Amino acid sequence: MDEDDMYRQLEAVGAQFDFGEYEAKAYVTILEHGSLTAPEVAEKTDIPQPRVYDTVRSLADNGLIELHESRPMRVVAVDPEDAFTNIRSTLDNLVADLSDRFRAPARDAEAVSFVTSRQTIRRYLEEVISTAEYELVLSLTPSLLSRYEEQLIERREAGVTIELMVSPAVDIPDPAEYDYTKVATTTRARRGVTTPIVAVADGTYSVYTPNDALDAGDESYGVIFNRSELGFLVSAFLNTVVWSSSKKLAEPEGERPFPRRYATMRRCVQDLVDTTDQLYVTVEGRDVETAEWVTVQGPIVDVSVGTNRETAAITVEADDDRVAVGGQLAALEDIEAYEIAVGRDEPPELDTRS
Repeated sequence: MDEDDMYRQLEAVGAQFDFGEYEAKAYVTILEHGSLTAPEVAEKTDIPQPRVYDTVRSLADNGLIELHESRPMRVVAVDPEDAFTNIRSTLDNLVADLSDRFRAPARDAEAVSFVTSRQTIRRYLEEVISTAEYELVLSLTPSLLSRYEEQLIERREAGVTIELMVSPAVDIPDPAEYDYTKVATTTRARRGVTTPIVAVADGTYSVYTPNDALDAGDESYGVIFNRSELGFLVSAFLNTVVWSSSKKLAEPEGERPFPRRYATMRRCVQDLVDTTDQLYVTVEGRDVETAEWVTVQGPIVDVSVGTNRETAAITVEADDDRVAVGGQLAALEDIEAYEIAVGRDEPPELDTRS
């Protein structure tokens, strides 16, 4: 379909669906009765008598009804299956051609996006979940868990580490009735009905929206963060404010296999703090003083965590020197980490930017 044909098709579809109040009332009323005279249409719909003839002729021009020229004019319903056949065909061809021309906007074009459509918020939540490569942190309602269950199972089977919190706890299925391990590595429950809806993929792409935003009317809003620094803020909010007040619901038995990838130092240290095994790490991050991107590789020689887990860091033996690595916004360490990979026998490979 060339551009001129596409424009004509768009105009034709627009014309066929340009129902005003009179057209909508008249069409539904005619369908309900099967056949009416023009004056009867006016009487049953409160359409002014002078407008009823133009209204039914417009419907007839679009093939939705038939006009039998008599005195008075009789208006006859057409089976919608027949009436909309051509429109369906036109729409199918038009949508296919428009899809061929569609180019998804680059995700990193804007650091922050503010959206107010519930449908758009749900679409972003689905995209964040579906695009996670190695780490996914979520706070969902039971209904949203059900909505995105297939995507979560797919990401879980792809090896993505998923930390899931579901609230309010009173509405959550019992672990004896629902296998949470198929959708998440660890699942937690939280009582609060005001717990926000959050999704963070790999620490870089995230969605935040209030708990009731997807059920509200004009008050719906969501914030989309497309860059690592901002995704970290959402993740940090979950870790420090929300996660600590939740309760573990389910996690699979046995140890997670190596290598493991992390978007946050806190989750890395949480996994490693009690291990006595010799482990190796590759860190992509920035020098705390120069802000230059660097890659650090070597054996982990120390793991430290604050009393309330408000701080977390590792020390790496790299090039005959010990390098302290903290999380994003680190100030006391040498490197602030943006991506961390831990392995047993050697430092794992990372697609680094440096």
